[in-house]
Amino acid sequence: MTTHRAVGRAELARARWTKSTYSGSGGGNCVEVADLAAGHRAVRDSKNPDGGVLIVTSTEWTAFAAGVRAGEFD
Repeated sequence: MTTHRAVGRAELARARWTKSTYSGSGGGNCVEVADLAAGHRAVRDSKNPDGGVLIVTSTEWTAFAAGVRAGEFD
């Protein structure tokens, strides 16, 4: 079982968000990712930075990234 920890607004406000270089500068469907404490990652929609944020553990992020590289979501 994966244990998630609480992430406060202050931690998210300090987060350094990055967008993939594949996103380009023309907008479109982009996500941003930020590294958090304890290896967690935060994911949000770049067009709606004040909207919802998905928090995942390092294990979940690693599995997701491996799936992307393997073409599981194409």
